Amino acid sequence: MYSVKKINADAYWVGVNDRKINLFENVYPVKRGMSYNSYLVLDEKTVLLDTVDSSVSLQFLENIESLLGERTLDYLIVNHMEPDHCANIGAIAQKYPSVKIVGNAKTFTMMSQFFNFDIEDRKVVVKEGDTLCSGRHTFTFVMAPMVHWPEAMVTYDTTDKILYSADAFGSFGAMSGNIFADECEFESKWLDDARRYYTNIVGKYGAQVQSLLKKASAIEISMICPLHGPIWRENIGFFVDKYDKWSSYTPEKQSVMIVYGSVHGHTENAAEILAGLLGEKGVKEIAVYNASTTHFSEIVAECFKYSHIVFACATYNMSLFPPMQIVLHEVAEHNLQNRTFAFVENGTWAPVAAKLMQESLEKLKNNKFIENKVTVKSALNEQSFSDLEKLADAIAEDVKNNI
Repeated sequence: MYSVKKINADAYWVGVNDRKINLFENVYPVKRGMSYNSYLVLDEKTVLLDTVDSSVSLQFLENIESLLGERTLDYLIVNHMEPDHCANIGAIAQKYPSVKIVGNAKTFTMMSQFFNFDIEDRKVVVKEGDTLCSGRHTFTFVMAPMVHWPEAMVTYDTTDKILYSADAFGSFGAMSGNIFADECEFESKWLDDARRYYTNIVGKYGAQVQSLLKKASAIEISMICPLHGPIWRENIGFFVDKYDKWSSYTPEKQSVMIVYGSVHGHTENAAEILAGLLGEKGVKEIAVYNASTTHFSEIVAECFKYSHIVFACATYNMSLFPPMQIVLHEVAEHNLQNRTFAFVENGTWAPVAAKLMQESLEKLKNNKFIENKVTVKSALNEQSFSDLEKLADAIAEDVKNNI
């Protein structure tokens, strides 16, 4: 049975929620599932914007058929060729043989790699600023390369001022009947998933997102329709501001997060004591994460939130404890900038963790390293506790100076 939602006079949400999925892209935990959004505009010509993942194809096709009835589909606009959005292009082409497929040159290069049906007589190639008129509605195409694939683009309905934003402004999580951000307590129930989605999926490409935001600032937007998560029709500036902060690598919170990798508990003990010392020195909203039990995607997201980050790690086989290796690799891969880092290391005979942690982050831009490195030899003693106190002083002072 179909399940669709009307978003304005002519446009409908025809997406599908998936609550069976455990790992998005087979790597990111999604405890609340995932939404795959697609939109259908019923005008003199009918226009479908993107498709959905193959796991929810049946429901998706029923949704479209329920709205089209005896009408055919005239256009399919492909904003993004990632399989969770393009998987049903072939099914749409088969079901609606006369459909024209709209995309840019890179779109069709990728399409020919994913599909083997003949698209030459169907394709409508567009570039920056080109338009498509469906009757009452005129769509303008804006290229958004590397947000987060090279072919990505967004589509702007100049009539209703709707931005169909592809993977930009998306979120992890399935929706529960309410498809608008203003209906679902976004800040308390969705923001963390939206941050984790942005930072892990798009976070590496801050400069490209900034370029898209600059283009978006020049147009009037009444609604943002992303390919994942809730639609924005009210307080749009709130989410745009979040994207501006995330993509410019600006901390949301002037405070400290501590991430530790501990084998037998002694490094964990140092991390907990450091958190307590920072609290005593007036630092508020401190966060502490165990790299062994917290998925790296959550830690990456929190790193985009906090201004000061302490990595505490045991030396392991003359390298880093593996969970911390993964965390640091992912932080570096996502291009984190404008942060202050500090290090606590542990080692019974040859501690090298602090050196290796700093080396893994030195290639990143515009970051600062606090010099008060702490070395724990097996377990905390009076000397290493004193060093922790000095580190807490240095961090607390730096936080205070940046508020």
